[in-house]
Amino acid sequence: MTAKPGQWDDLIVRMGSGAAIAVVGLACVWAGGVLFLALTVVISTVMVWELTRMLDVDAPALLIAGFAGLALLIADQMPPGYALPLLIVPAFVGFGQLKLRRVTFMLYTVMILLAGYGLFILRQDFGFVWMLWLALIVIASDVAGYFAGRFIGGPKFWPRVSPKKTWSGTIAGWIGAAAVGWLFVASTGAGPQLIGISIALAMAAQMGDIAESAVKRRVGVKDSSNLLPGHGGLFDRFDGMLGAAIFLLLVWQLVDFPPGLS
Repeated sequence: MTAKPGQWDDLIVRMGSGAAIAVVGLACVWAGGVLFLALTVVISTVMVWELTRMLDVDAPALLIAGFAGLALLIADQMPPGYALPLLIVPAFVGFGQLKLRRVTFMLYTVMILLAGYGLFILRQDFGFVWMLWLALIVIASDVAGYFAGRFIGGPKFWPRVSPKKTWSGTIAGWIGAAAVGWLFVASTGAGPQLIGISIALAMAAQMGDIAESAVKRRVGVKDSSNLLPGHGGLFDRFDGMLGAAIFLLLVWQLVDFPPGLS
């Protein structure tokens, strides 16, 4: 199918800022420890700040986000049984400060902080390889969906909420995730169930993306912020990772992870 004029105008900007994000993220994931802790806390804090600004412009977004980041930082140093209530406290604090869309704020804030905590635990317990696997699934799903959606086109997934997303791009994202899963099966000796888990994580990442698009459409904004050229804000860039990370927390409880190696 022939590309429409202007269809690829944002590609260079997206690739440039995306590459910068990838380099910083990969370095922190590789290093682990304090650097990865700092990365998860900073990203989670900024996402809560962006979420608060989107939902209620009059709320003290910086104060709420700062409290959320501090809670995550402290929780990362505690056993899970003590960390979990601490991760939920910022949702109640923000609930008392916002005047609009408070339920949406509570749900997303809990998910952001749980995802940040879960990613730090994943890096600690399973190491660099499996953090890389998770990141590559989200990236492959996003990249395959981007190019397939623009090159193949076809029926829209949910045009009222996300007019650029297509079914071809959605399915291509699943295929990209399956390819990543197959690669890690071949290179790590993990069982073939990893391919199914990889596809499911891509689906969860897409759900995170769609859910954030619905929130933005509801509040009438195009991007969560303008921090990242070509991507909008950190929430726009990491909404897929948010969905995938939350889903992976469930996977840990349902299957022996990594399958075939545990």
